[in-house]
Amino acid sequence: MIINALAIVFVFGLLVMIHEFGHYIIARLNGIKVLEFAFGFGPKIVGFRGKETEYNLRAIPLGGFVRLYGMDPEVNEDGEQILAPSHDPQSFMNKKVWQRMAVIAAGAIMNFVLAIFLFVLVFAYYGIPTAANGNAIGSLVEGKPAAQVGIQTGAKILAIDGVATHDWNTLVNAIHSKPNQKVTLMVEQAGKQETFTLQTEKDEKTGYGMVGIAPEVIYEKTSLLNSVKYGMERTVEFTRLIVVALVQMITGKAPAELGGPVAIAQVIGEGAQQGWASLLSLTGMLSIQLGILNLFPIPALDGSRLVFLFVEGLRGKPVKPERENFIHFIGFVLLFALMIAVTYQDIVKLFVGKG
Repeated sequence: MIINALAIVFVFGLLVMIHEFGHYIIARLNGIKVLEFAFGFGPKIVGFRGKETEYNLRAIPLGGFVRLYGMDPEVNEDGEQILAPSHDPQSFMNKKVWQRMAVIAAGAIMNFVLAIFLFVLVFAYYGIPTAANGNAIGSLVEGKPAAQVGIQTGAKILAIDGVATHDWNTLVNAIHSKPNQKVTLMVEQAGKQETFTLQTEKDEKTGYGMVGIAPEVIYEKTSLLNSVKYGMERTVEFTRLIVVALVQMITGKAPAELGGPVAIAQVIGEGAQQGWASLLSLTGMLSIQLGILNLFPIPALDGSRLVFLFVEGLRGKPVKPERENFIHFIGFVLLFALMIAVTYQDIVKLFVGKG
């Protein structure tokens, strides 16, 4: 439990801080004053003040933010909202549209950079993950036939319907050839042999029989140059898969399956149990998801601010601040409500699964 908790703090903290650091460093490079760099939301717990910037840890660890001078109205000592003068050289609004777009986009870009770095790190230190061709089960899909009958990770499938299966290709072909049929597996696990009879499922895309098992993963050492190549390829491939999945959910071609903080924390905990290679790879995938999500034109997210800046570039003048801020506020409320709903759904699934 302690390892899981530390892993969750590590992953969430790294994803948020690298995203906000992207905004922070590009703002500083463009001469924009950064008022606050915060991890979390809500009341301030602890922090310190630098030359111009306050660095704070806040109570609700579900994100973070960078507060830029002149980007949003500030509250003075009398409680009145005031805007930084647009002619101030350190004001966000004093910068050109492309500079402001660069600051906004930098957070998501840093998430993709983090993903590449983590994948390269895993490949360079551990090696390239490759499926082993033995008959041992590397992982199980929860809720699928193999897991339901009590087969465990690490078990060896010795035979299927009386036919010996010494390698992964043989056992997979045997299962694939029998969709929606009963199969008998002779399995060696926990030092003894057991026999399990289970019903396969039919994969809708391929028509193959499936029971929810995956092979062991072995890591083959490679050069740093190859690690960089594979790291970039892995980032591009995961980005493509995530975008395709999101488009399919939006168009109704695939069911909308949303996971909130509870579900993500559960996945991170499982990744931590499998070791550093798995945890770092998972963090890379989550970083890509965060980067893509933030680029969506949803009010309160970076993508929405980029749309407003794009419109400003076309019109030659910005949208009225009060109108833009109202749209972002509505978006924030809706996102917060969605997060609560998804978190509730995650908790219900968690307890139903245990029951």
